[in-house]
Amino acid sequence: MNFRRWEAATRRCSLLIIGLMLLLLGACSPGRTTASSAAVAESTLTPEATIRPPAVSTGLPPTTTSLAEITTSPTSAPSTPAPPTPIPTSTIAATATITPSPTPDRDVLCSQRMPDNGLLAIVTLTYGLSRDYVPAGLVDLSAYLPKEVTLGYPTQLRRLAIGPLVNMINDMQAGGLHPMIISGYRSYSAQAIARQKWAEKEPDRVNILSAPPGFSEHQLGTVIDFGSPELAEIVGVEDIEFHTYFYKTSEGIWLLENAHKYGFTLSYPFEATEVTGFFYEPWHYRYVGVEMATFLHEQGTSLTEYQLSTEPPPCIPDKS
Repeated sequence: MNFRRWEAATRRCSLLIIGLMLLLLGACSPGRTTASSAAVAESTLTPEATIRPPAVSTGLPPTTTSLAEITTSPTSAPSTPAPPTPIPTSTIAATATITPSPTPDRDVLCSQRMPDNGLLAIVTLTYGLSRDYVPAGLVDLSAYLPKEVTLGYPTQLRRLAIGPLVNMINDMQAGGLHPMIISGYRSYSAQAIARQKWAEKEPDRVNILSAPPGFSEHQLGTVIDFGSPELAEIVGVEDIEFHTYFYKTSEGIWLLENAHKYGFTLSYPFEATEVTGFFYEPWHYRYVGVEMATFLHEQGTSLTEYQLSTEPPPCIPDKS
């Protein structure tokens, strides 16, 4: 009986030892993985799937940033794009510049010359214009000035000179003056007719009163011949329009002192007769822009003198 109890106890101990050994061998086997180790491996391989607890706001900026935050969220809020820097644009001034014109094509005869629409084209008894030249932007003065100024004549002028002319006339009238406009743009053919008229009416003074066709600044469309109601009394001739005594009239005096402020210059002053080739015309004003007109006024020189001394010849004079 005692032997059987001992044998049974021995068997139980053996089975217990065998069970413990099997348990230890299973735990050390590389082919088996526990559930907890599998979960750890899975979370290690896919960090982006890790669920983080919501952040607690502390009122301070974070001191560290995780790799997931760098790759899945922007580092800063999008900023409002700055407005584009404006590209500077050149402003086209309405006045003439004092920069000399580019060298022209010297192969062009003056009788074929077609200048551009600038304000400083030189016209003398040597350098003329083509009979086909017509300036751009001619308009009727009657649309801008009253009849007591235009005298009802169908006078035209380039549009770019209209504003300055109207301002000047208004200021003259505000000062109690009575300016009149005798002439403006003349085409080549109109100049030929005017020349013939003066040749028949006053043959001894035709070269004073009228240039040959093609050699008149009037063809440029930027010239005005002014008149004064005082002229007839000063000269003693009724209905006279042109006379060198215009410089004695109130309108002539005002223009000589102030026309440059509006961009007009006296083309043929008395002192420049030998240079211009034209006799003194105190009534003949050309629009060249405020900058150039003021420069000429301050220098005490004429436009022709300035042009001949600073610019190349614009064309080849035709043989006479």
